[in-house]
Amino acid sequence: MSDDISTLRRILGTARTVAVVGLSAEWHRPSHFAAQYMQAKGYRVIPVNPRYESVLGVRCVARLEDIGEPVDIVDVFRRTEDVLPIAESALRIGAKCLWQQIGVKNLDADALARAAGIDSVMDRCVKIEHARLFGGLHWMGVNTRVVSAKRSMVSPGTTLAASGTTLA
Repeated sequence: MSDDISTLRRILGTARTVAVVGLSAEWHRPSHFAAQYMQAKGYRVIPVNPRYESVLGVRCVARLEDIGEPVDIVDVFRRTEDVLPIAESALRIGAKCLWQQIGVKNLDADALARAAGIDSVMDRCVKIEHARLFGGLHWMGVNTRVVSAKRSMVSPGTTLAASGTTLA
């Protein structure tokens, strides 16, 4: 499994195209959230989901083999038991990395990818790892778990509109 910091940094630093298998059009779903973040960070996101015509303004494809361009990362938002055929498809299209999202850990798919010489990441979120390694953990609602003693930007003597309280 390729999950050390230098490998994750290399994968995310060199990748440009991410095929997101199971990408949902529903804004509140984790797949949508992660793909939207990756798009905002400059990655080309290709939605792979036969249920939709398009997601995030990009035409969906039904399966990885329908993608007509090189893919760097195949990001899997599917159940663990569904991953092995997706890994086989990722190898057929020449993807450079099989990435299984948080909660997804198909060891057979991981072994297949590694045996074929491509990177394999399991049980990690591409969005969280990108934010952790390249900055931006605060972006789009990820709790950084940082507690700060930094003072507010509100000056003494300011009256707070909501309560009518004047700060000392």
